[in-house]
Amino acid sequence: MTDTITLSMGSGGRLSAKLTEDVFLNAYGNEILHSLDDSAEFEINQTRFAFTTDSYTIKPVFFPGGDIGKLALCGTINDLTAKGAIPYAVSAGFIIEEGFPIDVLKRIAQSMRETSEKTGVKIVTGDTKVVGRGEADGIFINTSGIGIIADKYNISSKNARPGDDIIVTGTIGDHGISIMNVRENLEFIPQIQSDVSPLNEIAHALGEVAPYIHVMRDPTRGGVASTLNEIAKSSGVNIKIFEDKIPVGQEVRRCCDLLGMDPLYIANEGKMVIFSDPQATKKVLDILKSIPVCRNAGVFAKVEQTPYSENVPPVCMVTGIGTSRFVPLLEGEHLPRIC
Repeated sequence: MTDTITLSMGSGGRLSAKLTEDVFLNAYGNEILHSLDDSAEFEINQTRFAFTTDSYTIKPVFFPGGDIGKLALCGTINDLTAKGAIPYAVSAGFIIEEGFPIDVLKRIAQSMRETSEKTGVKIVTGDTKVVGRGEADGIFINTSGIGIIADKYNISSKNARPGDDIIVTGTIGDHGISIMNVRENLEFIPQIQSDVSPLNEIAHALGEVAPYIHVMRDPTRGGVASTLNEIAKSSGVNIKIFEDKIPVGQEVRRCCDLLGMDPLYIANEGKMVIFSDPQATKKVLDILKSIPVCRNAGVFAKVEQTPYSENVPPVCMVTGIGTSRFVPLLEGEHLPRIC
């Protein structure tokens, strides 16, 4: 850790985890917060709720496949879904820089309305703050959301079990590479579309196999690699990734190869990582593939039977040539202002 905040502390990788632990958990950690799931879980009058909050600061605010408004709503809906909750309502808070165009703000609000109507998740409260020129970079959005968890779900990052199959619901790295392509004027053709999408159908659709679902997480900042490392540490397990099973779109793979980047560390905004009891994996995949945004779902990793050790990186990958390499938490920052 340094004496001041760095961009790498917002990457979703090792320094983000260190910042969370040393500052926030140390200051006001409690039994709910310490779970570090995508959403907090609590109970009122025997009803289980999921609650989450997130802030969005992407640049540019419009990108192929979405915009900051759609991103904010989908991100919060997906965090609730990752707890097995049916999303019910969200809030929307805006920090807007003086001089920001009203017509652009209207486009963002309209996009949020369309996503709300598509998902049935209402925006029920909000707030607006305006700051002076140079005191923000255009617009930041904060959204919080609440949903109800069905009794049949018991999902937590602490619940991964040896033998679990690990599923990802589609190709990875689409969002991060889409943003990089636009921001850095890379001009990759065809234009790469962000995968930003609401995943609220998942929790409802998987209800019949809910007892066999142990963990769900949406791999945003830090990508799939950082998500798996966080789960492995929380559950005290080791994870093996199979390189030839990692779903990566052709355009994203070409871009990563050209730039020397690993798609496992690239941000996603419309994918879910799911840990399934192997006896239910086929049924889980059949259900997921019936959902349009999950039609390319597949198993790409497995929780190993070997005992966890703090002295050995918990995530490794079997490469296409049969060798193994460690897959640690993200170090540094691939691309700031990604979500």
